[in-house]
Amino acid sequence: MPSPVSEVPAAVSAEAERHFAAKFSFEADCWDVHAALESRSADFVLLDVRSPDLFRRSHVPEALNLPHGKMTANRMADWPAETLFVVYCAGPHCNGADRAALRLARLGRPVKIMIGGMTGWADEGFGFAGEAD
Repeated sequence: MPSPVSEVPAAVSAEAERHFAAKFSFEADCWDVHAALESRSADFVLLDVRSPDLFRRSHVPEALNLPHGKMTANRMADWPAETLFVVYCAGPHCNGADRAALRLARLGRPVKIMIGGMTGWADEGFGFAGEAD
């Protein structure tokens, strides 16, 4: 009797390769975002898509606050069309980053999600900016 893990066979290697390679087009992890910010080599705009109140209390350093509901073509025109946006929200229990990524993609903007959001950032041991500063 197969285990619940092997009950559904793994994808063939070529299919698995396509799947896992594609994930890098959609996601950035907290460690890579932190490394880019720390080295001053960030070639993206980091957007915290939570409410202004939550952002004010605590956020990833250098992030800008732009809730997903405020992402309009007019608002996004403040940045060149080729600007890469990296969006995050509270964490894996929150779909705000997914909503923001979808909105930006529909506006024709390059976008990735910072996987883990605030929770992932904290799990890596990275500090926050905000009222506690």
